[in-house]
Amino acid sequence: MTLLDGKALSNKIKDEVKVEVEELIKEKSVTPGLAVILVGNDAASATYVASKAKSCKNAGIYSVVHEMPDTISQDELLETIKRMNENPSLDGILVQLPLPKHIDTTIVLEAIDPLKDVDGFHPYNVGRMVSNLDSFLPATPFGVMRMFQEYNIDLKGKNVCVIGSSDIVGKPMAALLINAKATVTVCNSSTKDLASHTKAADIVVIAVGVPHLLKGDMLKDGAVVIDVGINRLDTGKLTGDADFEDCKDKCSHITPVPGGVGQMTIGMLLKNTVKAARLRETREKK
Repeated sequence: MTLLDGKALSNKIKDEVKVEVEELIKEKSVTPGLAVILVGNDAASATYVASKAKSCKNAGIYSVVHEMPDTISQDELLETIKRMNENPSLDGILVQLPLPKHIDTTIVLEAIDPLKDVDGFHPYNVGRMVSNLDSFLPATPFGVMRMFQEYNIDLKGKNVCVIGSSDIVGKPMAALLINAKATVTVCNSSTKDLASHTKAADIVVIAVGVPHLLKGDMLKDGAVVIDVGINRLDTGKLTGDADFEDCKDKCSHITPVPGGVGQMTIGMLLKNTVKAARLRETREKK
């Protein structure tokens, strides 16, 4: 069994980004800029945003965190995004989710300039991704695809079961796998006999937020398991959607939690920000 080390790969990606930023500054006098909007005081979101800011600084990317109270109106938030769209020093805009219930997430995400949409959630980028055209890819599925590449896991013709159909992970993950010529089954909370689908899969990607949902007896021998879930148990321990101890002996490859896919997300976000900086000239001509 090979452990898919997301931490080591994420560090490698961050080193790549640092070199790319140095080249951009030297060749085009462009310093990539990322703005993160944080609404409210959710502790997990605040921790994640702080980690993004630290990673940006280490890579040489200019970053700003715009904190807003959870009482802010939707119009005020949209006005802030408008100003960021018009700010030439900001290449990427990221709205930390989830947003308060009185704000329409779809309207907010659609307000971001698609050329600054480094989260890859704007319908423009989603459509281009599904059509297998160049676009900004959602960071977590993007990270999983980089992981497959790094560990030479061939996707062409493989049966892949994606458990979870969220707009952030499940759906884009399925689209990217289809583009890579995999045969993809997407399961959700209404799927009947989940195990019948996972047992037929060469690769299982799970992202549902249910601790230890995937068990070893639900896998075929030699399966690859990509565990995107991260859950905190009552004991305080972090664990995935797959039962790692129960699954590991059945797998050829498996991601740990923590230390797996979660580590990849920020690295791929930085990649998208550098890509957006390279598109700055295109954006300024709009």
